[in-house]
Amino acid sequence: MTEIVQMMEIIGTVAFALSGSLVAISSGLDVFGVVFLSCITAFGGGIIRDILLGISPPAIFSNFTIFLLAMIVAVMTFVIAYVFKEKFSFFKTRVEVVNNVFDAIGLGAFVVIGSEIACLNGFLNNGFIVVFSGMITGVGGGIFRDVLIDITPYVFKKHIYAMAAIMGGITYFALRKYIQNIQLASVLSMLLIFTIRMLATRYRWSLPKVQIGDNIDK
Repeated sequence: MTEIVQMMEIIGTVAFALSGSLVAISSGLDVFGVVFLSCITAFGGGIIRDILLGISPPAIFSNFTIFLLAMIVAVMTFVIAYVFKEKFSFFKTRVEVVNNVFDAIGLGAFVVIGSEIACLNGFLNNGFIVVFSGMITGVGGGIFRDVLIDITPYVFKKHIYAMAAIMGGITYFALRKYIQNIQLASVLSMLLIFTIRMLATRYRWSLPKVQIGDNIDK
């Protein structure tokens, strides 16, 4: 189980760190801003989760290796964008597509991690906590990221994001508790979340909202 969590953590960290870096670069942040936003995107949700579960200090502060991994991803992304800045601007649309794919991968991995950590901390019989823990681990960092660059968090206005995390968390909890196959639960939950996110992007699925005045089509 420890190996599965570690693998998911590496996948999610790289994916979210890259996603955060691309958003930071597109927003015109300097190298420190890119690294900071990358790390907060990767670890913000996990910090919230650990606080809610009573884990102190949050796990990230005891794992410098994974923190260093996010920093390396951020610096490498910044250097590549800096060296090839003209091409980066030219391929901005493609960069956004790549960012969306990595964001979906990170979401799936972190929902699995958050759900499993809740299970390991004695909440296997509490589906609400397990699903919420997975959801906040997946979306928390993105909310921090968007607030820091002064935009309405993506999760609140476009496509199916938090709902994908919730559905993935429910799937993980059900398979983990009743079938007791952690590998199957991890793979199916990640695939479900990734598929929902890609389909939502492709077909512009969104939850209902009230369109009034200036908020129309935003």
